[in-house]
Amino acid sequence: MDIIDAIILGIIQGLTEFLPVSSSGHLELGKAILGDNSVPEESLLFTVVLHFATALSTIVVFRKDILDIIKGILKLKWNEDMQFLAKIVVSMLPAVVVGLFFEEQLEALFGGNILLVGCMLIVTALLLFLADKAKDTNKKVSFSNAFVIGISQAIAMLPGISRSGATISTSVLLGNDKTKAARFSFLMVVPLIFGKIAKDILSGDISTESQNITALTVGFIAAFIAGLFACTWMIALVKKSKLSYFAIYCLIVGIIAIVFTLFN
Repeated sequence: MDIIDAIILGIIQGLTEFLPVSSSGHLELGKAILGDNSVPEESLLFTVVLHFATALSTIVVFRKDILDIIKGILKLKWNEDMQFLAKIVVSMLPAVVVGLFFEEQLEALFGGNILLVGCMLIVTALLLFLADKAKDTNKKVSFSNAFVIGISQAIAMLPGISRSGATISTSVLLGNDKTKAARFSFLMVVPLIFGKIAKDILSGDISTESQNITALTVGFIAAFIAGLFACTWMIALVKKSKLSYFAIYCLIVGIIAIVFTLFN
C-alpha cells in the first residue's frame, strides 16, 4: 500500500465512521476503486490502526463527558453516570452476540459485494429520511431503548448500513432527544471498537512483517483528523435536522453502486 492509498482510506474511515454514510460500505467501494491489491488480506493491522484512530478521536471530542462519567462511576452509586454505563453495556449485547457467533458469515459479506453495499446504502437513506422528520424532544435513552439501538448497531455490521446513521435514527425514532441520541451513538461504539481491536490482536492473525510504517502512520493521522472533524460536525447536523442531505447522498451512491454492478 502506498502513501496516497493510506491517506485516502484513512480519510474515508475517519469521515464515514461518524457521518451516516457507512464506513464499511465506503471502504468496500474504496477497495473496488483502488483495486483489490491495494488493500490485501494482510492489511488487518492497517484496519486496526484506522479503527483505533477513530476511537481515539471520539474520546477526544467527548473527553469532558467521559471524565464526568468516570467520576460518577467512581462514587459507586446507582447515579445517572452509572446508569449511562449500564445502558452502554446493554446496547453492546446484540453486536457482541453477532460478532462471537456469526463472525465467519459476516466476513463473507465483505468480499467486494458491491450490489449488497448499494442496497444497504439505500436502506440507510430511508432510515435517515425518517429520522430527519422526527420531532425533537427532551427524552433520554432508556434501558429498553438502549437494547433496541444495540440491535440496530448489530444490523449495521452489514456493509452499507451506516452504524451512526442506524443507531441515531433508531434512537430518534424511539422519541429520544437528537443531541442525546448522537452522544449515546458515538459513545456506545467506543468499547466495541477497543474490544474488536483486542480480539484481532489476541487472535494472532495480525501480520507485522513487511508492513509500511509510514503508510500506517499517515493512515492513522488522516483517520484521526477526519474523525475529529466528522464527529463534531455530525453532532451539529443531527441537532439541526440536516440528515436528509446524507440520505440523498446515500441514495445516489447506492443507486450508482447497483447500476455499476448490474452493467459491469
